[in-house]
Amino acid sequence: MTLFYSITFFIFGLVLGSFYNVVGLRVPKKNFLSHDRSYCPKCHKQLTALELIPVISFIIQRGKCRGCGTKISWMYPVIELLTGIGFMLSYIVYGLTLDTLIALVAVSLAVIIIVTDLTYFLIPNHILLFFLPLIVMLRLFEPLDPWYSSLLGALIGFGLIFVVIVLSQGGMGAGDMKYFFVLGYLFGIGGVLLIFLLSTLYGTLVNIVLLLLGKVTRKSKVPFGPYISMAALTVLFTGDAILDWYFSFF
Repeated sequence: MTLFYSITFFIFGLVLGSFYNVVGLRVPKKNFLSHDRSYCPKCHKQLTALELIPVISFIIQRGKCRGCGTKISWMYPVIELLTGIGFMLSYIVYGLTLDTLIALVAVSLAVIIIVTDLTYFLIPNHILLFFLPLIVMLRLFEPLDPWYSSLLGALIGFGLIFVVIVLSQGGMGAGDMKYFFVLGYLFGIGGVLLIFLLSTLYGTLVNIVLLLLGKVTRKSKVPFGPYISMAALTVLFTGDAILDWYFSFF
């Protein structure tokens, strides 16, 4: 049954990952409720059901539009796979519990923010305001220990990025600050501090590689939301192990 549920969660994640691509691309443009079917942005060919199968369609079409041959962004299959793997890990790590639902919400938020920030350099208020009430409600039924860790985590997460913004004179954005507030409520004090450290580490390492490859310059605008999301996913699935390893030295 474990294998069956793992595969089921993975497939469910793939399907929702495709939907999250649409959410992340349309919400910032304020046309999420549009009834327009998916189409190629280059030739405007409406996509058929066979062209919308998560990951598989991308592979079959070799990453190109069947109508005009324009390359399809790698972000589509990556987000679908990331969501699928995240959903599968949610079940594997937490089983069929309320914590699993919390994990699914966390994965969903993280991947949508990756899409919006990579595409528009934006973490939309609409997305955060949609997920925050869900997270607050879930934490009422499954509170952290101690219960006030969520409140302090939210304030600490918000405060950390506020200080960074002030000291760096805009090195990070208000969207990052609000994102940390939401994650702080979800993960609590220890979790949000670890997310802050890991996101800084991820951002530093990736940007060094991009600089060496000549993909960016020191003046390039680089979105930080994806690093925050990847750090949040790391903490979601391995946070306790990382903290236990760290405190084992004391």
